[in-house]
Amino acid sequence: MASVASLSQAAAILQLSSSRLLVGAPLTSSFPSVSDDEGDASAMDSKPTKDLPVERELNTSTTSKRRLPLRRGRVSPRLLVPDHIPKPPYLGSNELPEISSEYQIPDAEGIGHMRAACELAARVLDYAGTLVRPSVTTNEIDKAVHQMIIDAGAYPSPLGYGRFPKSVCTSVNECMCHGIPDSRQLQDGDIINIDVTVYLNGYHGDTSKTFLCGNVDDSMKRLVKVTEECLEKGIAVCKDGALFRKIGKRIRAMLDHAKNNDEIRRESEPHEKQVYVLYDTALAKNCLDDFVSEHAEKFGYGVVDRFVGHGVGTVFHSEPLIYHHRNDQPGFMVEGQTFTIEPILTLGSIKCKTWEDNWTTLTADGSPAAQFEHTILITRTGAEILTR
Repeated sequence: MASVASLSQAAAILQLSSSRLLVGAPLTSSFPSVSDDEGDASAMDSKPTKDLPVERELNTSTTSKRRLPLRRGRVSPRLLVPDHIPKPPYLGSNELPEISSEYQIPDAEGIGHMRAACELAARVLDYAGTLVRPSVTTNEIDKAVHQMIIDAGAYPSPLGYGRFPKSVCTSVNECMCHGIPDSRQLQDGDIINIDVTVYLNGYHGDTSKTFLCGNVDDSMKRLVKVTEECLEKGIAVCKDGALFRKIGKRIRAMLDHAKNNDEIRRESEPHEKQVYVLYDTALAKNCLDDFVSEHAEKFGYGVVDRFVGHGVGTVFHSEPLIYHHRNDQPGFMVEGQTFTIEPILTLGSIKCKTWEDNWTTLTADGSPAAQFEHTILITRTGAEILTR
């Protein structure tokens, strides 16, 4: 799960004694809840559930390709988790946990547990992706994800986190993140981000992908492709001791090369641009380099600055906060550290509005958004992607 805050808000967030704006948390009472910024789930064996029933009859009309604004459907009751499955410590409270100041640097045994949790999360996410098709509801995806996670002896981390009522986040079209599964039926041409986090043997594994539903138009396909590349390029520059100020120089050279190549292929591949996410993670306020935003905006993509990556391990969300937009923060990465990188790109405005559920966050102008996320482990020479 991602979270909130522009750079100007970050300091205020960290100073709150009882933060209501956390990594993976909704925009709540510390800032306007419904505003426009302008003024609104181990290597354990688990078998996929059977083919999903269809909750509503598919609307097969194809007379119009116009995408309707996202509307909230019916949210079904919270699913149950067997008593024998260990639960994360934040259950039992309706309050959002504070961001932990403890960096997630597990020992050898802990790394083994992290790999198991992340491997399960990746398998669950891949399975969830096979369910994406017109006529399936996000609620059905949630039920299938929930069952696969508990069948593996794990707990779906989002369930009950700060009153989040479901076991997975499903964010469709203009929903930036934290979409609550409901009765809405996926339509031909939709895109959907599915964000899975599992809690296994005391460790969280966190990952997400944006999937295509049926016949998606080229501009949205491009957005999804570039967002995934954004994550991959960011991971590629990570290693122990990587300095923030050196990342920008390295990526700038790569961008210049990509820009030159793009001039050559523009006619055959219009708008196929490369977006690179830069980041550094040693300090609580560590952020991603501003050049990614500059480059993305140059080619029409917005890099959302309100939601961030985070440390992850025995704690769901901790420092360092990983920003994906322009900044000039210092710092370096530490071998053994585990954290998420989860950029969100949009086809339009990066401003957002949040529904009254205090979770579901949409682009203010209704433009599509895409997100990809991995949990990674920093090594001496690079980064191990734990959720691949």
